[in-house]
Amino acid sequence: MKIALTGASGFIGRALTERLRKAGHVIQPVSLRGALTPDALAGCDAVVHLAGEPVAQRWTSDARERIRKSRVEGTHALVEAMRARPPQVLISASAVGYYGSRGDELLTEASPPADDFLGQVAVAWEREAQAAESLGVRVARLRFGMVLGPGGGALARMLTPFRLGVGGRIGDGGQWMSWIHLDDLTALIAFLLKESTVRGAFNAVSPHPVTNSEFTDALARAVHRPAFLPVPVFALKLMFGDMASIILASQRAIPDAAIRAGFTFEYPDIFGSLAQILES
Repeated sequence: MKIALTGASGFIGRALTERLRKAGHVIQPVSLRGALTPDALAGCDAVVHLAGEPVAQRWTSDARERIRKSRVEGTHALVEAMRARPPQVLISASAVGYYGSRGDELLTEASPPADDFLGQVAVAWEREAQAAESLGVRVARLRFGMVLGPGGGALARMLTPFRLGVGGRIGDGGQWMSWIHLDDLTALIAFLLKESTVRGAFNAVSPHPVTNSEFTDALARAVHRPAFLPVPVFALKLMFGDMASIILASQRAIPDAAIRAGFTFEYPDIFGSLAQILES
């Protein structure tokens, strides 16, 4: 299969490229910078869309617009480029930010979206991806949780303070964190590329979300250090402004659709996942 891939140079894109090439697929990296022509997707059987402006930055008005534009307008341009030669399938990233902060509520793909900034962006983002169905393209929308893997992502930013023994829970630590091992995420994408009858929204998260306190304990144990210095909420808001809301958000999402489709997670447990990642 020839697969067009946006975001190929990113943390997830690099790992996905390695997995798919090992499986015998041909990967064609696609940039959304500048005009996107149909030739960029010529001969491709599938498109995997991962590109987007990083959310983990202070949300100035300019940053908000870059986040929105890269996802909504970028996905629109990608689907428009498919019109001449539609692929068989589009797998498009989204995020569990779709749901907003929901406390202890168990979130499946059927749960309604939030009406906050990220919720509105995710709804518009997914709507643009879903438009490819009018071209006869099978569409899967992946709502990513926090992706954990070696060499990048959120875990790379957390490791230094924890290894120095100054890591700790955020706020009261009661907020739920939806996460997924990088290997399980790339395996899920490969599964969705292969399963020709599967479509719709998928929470790309482990079956076992954890509270921030549980995650903190697991990471401290994995690096063999204590974790007793909580990060106060006011400090996060001073450092990150409105973006602190995603660090403090509580999202207890589960991968109901992936499990019903027959996907099996290799790393469902946070303790085993962190131990495997830090040993690799």
